[in-house]
Amino acid sequence: MNSIILKSAAIALASVAASLLLTLIIVPAMGFPVTRTIWLTSTVCPLVLAWTACAGTFWQSDRLKNAHRELARAHAQLAAAHRRLAEKASRDDMTGMLNRESFFAALDGSRRKSDRGALLIIDADHFKKINDNFGHLTGDDALLLIASAIERGVRSGDVLGRIGGEEFGAFLTGATEQEAKRVAERIRREVELIRFRPVDERTIPLTVSIGGTVCGEDVNVSDLMRAADRRLYQAKHAGRNLTILDTDISEAA
Repeated sequence: MNSIILKSAAIALASVAASLLLTLIIVPAMGFPVTRTIWLTSTVCPLVLAWTACAGTFWQSDRLKNAHRELARAHAQLAAAHRRLAEKASRDDMTGMLNRESFFAALDGSRRKSDRGALLIIDADHFKKINDNFGHLTGDDALLLIASAIERGVRSGDVLGRIGGEEFGAFLTGATEQEAKRVAERIRREVELIRFRPVDERTIPLTVSIGGTVCGEDVNVSDLMRAADRRLYQAKHAGRNLTILDTDISEAA
């Protein structure tokens, strides 16, 4: 407010000076004397009119600037909230991994950038028994331990998602067949090493079966899923706690 008053006063004084200068030049040139009334008119009118007009203009301009700042702040807050909601909507509530839809979207995006990589489907073995014998809350605890083991097993930059109740997907970006086998086995071992004791200090074994496939050129996501799912089916029917990538079987130690 003080700056508005000062700026308006400066312009008003400049207007008075200009008015007096013009009065001293024009009035005598027209053959009229410069009377007290003319002096007052030349001083008061520009002073009042200029100050009022400038103060109103500056005040309105200041309000508009504040409104623009508030609008920009509101837009920034809205964009941040939208990003948080979008991130939350893309995540599985329990594990924090990508949900099924977001995982396949990320997989599709990775496939568009590069043909190299491998897809693993990881399924918890005999998980229904845990839910049936100990309840779903205990099953959730076991699932969180398995999810953490999977995260420890993959590499930085790999894409993880929960694609089913006890089924996870891992896209190993740029991985060769040998790298994919190592990662799959590392995940299997990490899960196998879990010591899960939900009640009475009795250890409940946790294991996973893993089916995987290396990406071929011009193969779409649906084809990759079918190929990895076939390997997972083989692992389940070959005894579980196995990783099968393409046609090779890595048995548990």
